[in-house]
Amino acid sequence: MASRDPRWVFRDRPSFALITGLVLTGICALVSFSFDVINGEPVQFFIALILALAPVPLLLAGVLALDRMEPEPRSNLVFAFAWGAGIAVLVAGVVNSLNLHYIIDTAKLSEASARNIAATFGAPVVEETMKGLVLLGLLKFRRAELDGPTDGVIYASMVGLGFAMSENVSYYLAALNSEQGVKGLAVTVVLRGILSPFAHPLFTSMIGVAVAYAATRRGPERVFYIMAGWVGAMVLHGLWNGLASYGRFPGLIIAYLVLLVVLLVLIAVVFKDRRRIVALIQRYLPAYEPTKLVNQADIFMLSALSRRRQARQWARAHGGKRGLRAMSDYQLAATELGLLHERAARRIVDEQAFHEEQRALLECMAAARAAWPIPPAHAQAMTRGTPPPGYAPGAPG
Repeated sequence: MASRDPRWVFRDRPSFALITGLVLTGICALVSFSFDVINGEPVQFFIALILALAPVPLLLAGVLALDRMEPEPRSNLVFAFAWGAGIAVLVAGVVNSLNLHYIIDTAKLSEASARNIAATFGAPVVEETMKGLVLLGLLKFRRAELDGPTDGVIYASMVGLGFAMSENVSYYLAALNSEQGVKGLAVTVVLRGILSPFAHPLFTSMIGVAVAYAATRRGPERVFYIMAGWVGAMVLHGLWNGLASYGRFPGLIIAYLVLLVVLLVLIAVVFKDRRRIVALIQRYLPAYEPTKLVNQADIFMLSALSRRRQARQWARAHGGKRGLRAMSDYQLAATELGLLHERAARRIVDEQAFHEEQRALLECMAAARAAWPIPPAHAQAMTRGTPPPGYAPGAPG
């Protein structure tokens, strides 16, 4: 009998460390916003804040749409976003300001020239370092959550979106207070909020992919992977800022094309990683058929996002929210079981940890199957492994 709730293996319970971290990031975000309020009128600040917040739900939905095969714990995602919006923005803002004043004082340049230099060569180093620290924290304390490049992209995108949201408040406020006023604000909103909302997530995804790759490997070469990703993020960020600062409109077009290529590559990486997870399910789960917790119909259902969605719709139609929760838990536990076997094969988890997590995941699957809303007319057929109508159309009988 399990000594604790088997759902601990999903790691979606708020911890004291998480709560403390969220409080700290919240304080930093308030301090950062306080600087914005000081630099402008309160009404102007709230206009800038609303404009910065407006696209966030849509952007978050776009990022989380990539995270459907093996959803990450919500607590981790919230912390990554809060880190970007609070600690990373505050520290980067202070350091960037100090760098700007240093360049002005030592190089005797105009403020515009100094800003271009700082944006091209200084800001990428500072900002990518601050955003990347949360990924190093996940590697250190939540390594088991980094199962592949998709996870790295998701966490990097969350911290990048948080950073961009808070940074946009400052940019929108500065544009509103400029000589161009509302016209300058409109141009800035179009450039930052509409045409390049994924810039920061794309930069930091270089670190995310590298850290996730290092998490699935052993040995000192992992440091090389992380450093390569870090340099890639800073170079991409610096290229974007440099082309935007010095290249005028043609440079901006080139910068957008570079980001488009990076975006397409990352999407291809995510889809390839999704096929890897499906292959793990098909490889390792058939061994559990004697437990009656999984059969060929279940593996067929788990092997495609469309069939997973069909199964959740079936569960909700027959069992409401309770049935939907049971099916979601089953899908997550089964997927995590396949990933656990991969971690064991790579010797990332020891034998004791493997058996403890394996037992918890099987208990989660058992509890979920017990809560499935099985229509009485199909109960006997299901005991023989035959899927009920609507559960997984096309599955083997």
